[in-house]
Amino acid sequence: MASIDELTFDHLIGQEIGTAVLLKELARGGMAVIFTGYQKTLKRPIAVKILPKSLLAHSSAELFHQEAESAAIISHPNIIPIYEFGETEDFLFFTMQLVRGLPLSRIIERMKRHILPSRRLFRTAEAIRIFISVLDAMDYAHRQGIIHRDIKPANILIETLTNRPLITDFGIAKVLRGPYVNAPKITGTPIYMAPEQITGDPVDGRADIYSLGVTLFELLVTNLPLPSYDTAMDLLKMKIVLKDEMFQNKPSAMNPLIVPEMDAIVSRAIAYDPENRYASCREFMKSLQNYQERFVEKHDEHHAERTCLI
Repeated sequence: MASIDELTFDHLIGQEIGTAVLLKELARGGMAVIFTGYQKTLKRPIAVKILPKSLLAHSSAELFHQEAESAAIISHPNIIPIYEFGETEDFLFFTMQLVRGLPLSRIIERMKRHILPSRRLFRTAEAIRIFISVLDAMDYAHRQGIIHRDIKPANILIETLTNRPLITDFGIAKVLRGPYVNAPKITGTPIYMAPEQITGDPVDGRADIYSLGVTLFELLVTNLPLPSYDTAMDLLKMKIVLKDEMFQNKPSAMNPLIVPEMDAIVSRAIAYDPENRYASCREFMKSLQNYQERFVEKHDEHHAERTCLI
């Protein structure tokens, strides 16, 4: 079976898909390709995500349907809205808001390469601002019965004009009220994946809290303190063996603008046992807000100007 990278899609440019005309290819994921499009009915630019049927296994089709259906029932200013869902002879598709910006993963990579060492770390206030918005959005999704299951910097877009974070790609979201609640399936991205996703144990919103904790950790230090490994499978095995010793340093030891109170926040979010994590994104968010009120102004005041991320 061919991979998404081996397929060509030039023939789709100019074609009508649902109410949109495809304009150009924008990005590719593991099983899908995203185009910029123009929605004729409302005369606006949009993004169109398509999944070729030639790549489909039953589970892939199921996940793609879940992405559109679960994302379409939620409405939050920090979650990218879905406009339309459909199917052609050759592929499944849905359309969504076109975000002018960059994924957080690319911003982190840019920061790592910055010529000035002082600019290779996020300003703490900016990292917390991003995360409070993301946690509010995920708390909303969880209260709607939706688990993302693949939270990572690549799935958090930062809008250029506003610096607003937007969560995308509910492609492996788990709808708790659906018929597949206990499906034992490993899905996610290894570094950010909660241990219970690896072992096939039941998953709830605390799996997203783990992924959010790892993402926050990365925002604060840009280089996660992981043991060396060769393959993704090695990383998955190490998570199960090392448990709470997986991350080999604390945020405050890697970022001089962070005080040890942040170590406790991150450690609780990424606890191996879900019972030891925050019970909800709202609880996680309140811990960050408390940290912000107590420490951020004192330790971040020499970077008081607003940071433009893009």
